[in-house]
Amino acid sequence: MNEFFNLYRHGFIRVAVAVPEVRVADPAFNATHTIQLAEEAAAQRAVLTLFPELGISAYTNEDLFHQQALLESTEREIKRLLRETSFLDSILVVGAPVLVDSSLYNCGLVLHRGQILGIVPKTYLPNYREFYEGRHFRSPDTTTRNTIEYCGQEEIPFGTDLLFNVRNIPNFIFALELCEDLWVPAPPSSFAALAGATVIANLTATNLTIGKADYRNALVSNQSARCLCGYMYSAAGPGESTTDLAWDGQALIYEAGECLSKSSRFDLESRLTYSEIDLDKLVMERTRQNSFTENARVLSDYQRFRTVHCDIQLTDGELLLTRQYPRFPFVPSGEKDRDRNCYDAYNIQVHGLVKRLQYTKSETIIIGISGGLDSTQSLLVAAKAADMLGWPRERIRAYTMPGFATSSRTKENAWRLIKALGVYGEELDIRPACNLMLSDIGHPASGGTGDYDVTYENIQAGQRTSTLFRLANMHKGIVLGTGDLSELALGWTTYGVGDHMSHYNVNGSVPKTLIQYLLRWQTVPGRVDEDTRNVLLDILSTEISPELVPGKSDADQPSQRTEDFIGPYELQDFHIYYTTRYGFRPSKVAFLAYNAWHNKEQGSWPDIPEEKRNQYTIGEIKHWLEIFVRRFFARSQFKRSVMPDGPKVGSGGSLSPRGDWRAPSDSEATPWLEDLSRIPEN
Repeated sequence: MNEFFNLYRHGFIRVAVAVPEVRVADPAFNATHTIQLAEEAAAQRAVLTLFPELGISAYTNEDLFHQQALLESTEREIKRLLRETSFLDSILVVGAPVLVDSSLYNCGLVLHRGQILGIVPKTYLPNYREFYEGRHFRSPDTTTRNTIEYCGQEEIPFGTDLLFNVRNIPNFIFALELCEDLWVPAPPSSFAALAGATVIANLTATNLTIGKADYRNALVSNQSARCLCGYMYSAAGPGESTTDLAWDGQALIYEAGECLSKSSRFDLESRLTYSEIDLDKLVMERTRQNSFTENARVLSDYQRFRTVHCDIQLTDGELLLTRQYPRFPFVPSGEKDRDRNCYDAYNIQVHGLVKRLQYTKSETIIIGISGGLDSTQSLLVAAKAADMLGWPRERIRAYTMPGFATSSRTKENAWRLIKALGVYGEELDIRPACNLMLSDIGHPASGGTGDYDVTYENIQAGQRTSTLFRLANMHKGIVLGTGDLSELALGWTTYGVGDHMSHYNVNGSVPKTLIQYLLRWQTVPGRVDEDTRNVLLDILSTEISPELVPGKSDADQPSQRTEDFIGPYELQDFHIYYTTRYGFRPSKVAFLAYNAWHNKEQGSWPDIPEEKRNQYTIGEIKHWLEIFVRRFFARSQFKRSVMPDGPKVGSGGSLSPRGDWRAPSDSEATPWLEDLSRIPEN
């Protein structure tokens, strides 16, 4: 159990970016502060800690770099640094000037347990505007050495071709680059990533000018996204000379384009910034993105790398993530991002439908309206598409089709929505036709025995869909689908003759949690009129139910609660996202879910009051994850293999066999269930 709750057992590494206080030309002071931060990072169980460029000597020494006293003091203090950190279970990356054969190099040194694992010189030395590094340092091309002696240690790997492989942490391979190396059109980190590095550590000084901080963020974000890597960036901060320049001490940690953590700037004291990098995610993304490996093949002859190996001692026990995983990965947490994503999702749905209507030359849109979430979103999309095409909204034909368990509330809301949107509405009671079929096939429920089995349920679903398709024939239209991605993933659709089938489905790539927020987003004043807004809010507060089995008492309370059968949609959407988007094993998905959901305060759904926010124990997560695994991998692929056309909406993926997800309909769930058994019950 202790292993399960430890982030290092799930493909993560904790890293730290340090911005120490320095004094110019005072290696003893600088080394002392480096040691303090290194100890603090190790105490937080970070396996890799990055320091700024030339941090042991300070960056702004100018011609003092050519003074023996400074170079010798720097080497002595690195020896002390090696001694005093030799007991730490953490790899340190520090910056210092290193003299090799009468040439001085601006270097990053990789230190671990008293050993220098390797030294990487800076590739590109800026010599323009405020930078004069070419005056003090030499290009690595000026030496033929691939090992050097330094600090009394011999045969230290030296060069720009070094990868560092931590053997006992799968997929943990890192490389260094220094400051200007990132600013060139083809950074060294690109080639290191193509050679296998999953993490890049950039020691930088980079003075500040107005707007430069945003530019750094853009560079690091873009490079980590293109290289599908973790990227650590440490900029020089307090104590560097301000004779002509200023320094803000910016620390950044990115992963595949996403900012995991960033420091405050302009601090007067030393500071550490932490986060966890998901190595599994990076490797799975590279595995899936075949153009990455093809690029590596094409450029394999450009630069060859040497690998330096080491192991690191990992501590056991509980160690949860400090980075937050949003509970609703399909719905951005920031209001600005949510608004943009909802705008995009809604318009993708609308424009997908517009194109299909233009191509089919349809005269009408046929849609069944239940008063539930999914059909409501489809009808709103249809109304917008009709407006864009210049159609009168009456060409949308919306049908309520009450069955044996339709509640008065959902039926009333269906009609309220039809009237508010101004579409054509009609009620078709399916109960007589369903009773006739029950009688024809000799089903016990035809005699009123209450034998409410799957046949009884699916006869209703089938009758609705069959009716809609015949209406489409009559009115020269297409049947607009309503089923969402969550239902497809869980197999919660009636195959062929039920809500599984339509002519075109705008919701097929939209999960339930996003459907809910799309409706909530449309209730903002100005997007819909007051009548539509009021009915949308009522629909959002209605219990999710298929309404196929009659209740025993209150006709307005469904006897079936969908989430009692297949699990809470908010939790299952989390499982769906990390299973289909990244291919994570169930135990890792459960670990992520536990980090997101065990604490009521963390990552809560936007706009939901605190008293209504849910929490899940690891036992509950395991229970519902097992249901998802069984339904997704072993029971429902045949439905997804023949799902109707519909536009891909989110980066979380689509389950269309013509898109993101292609799988056999008769596969087993054995490997996923075996891994699921590793999840503790409590």
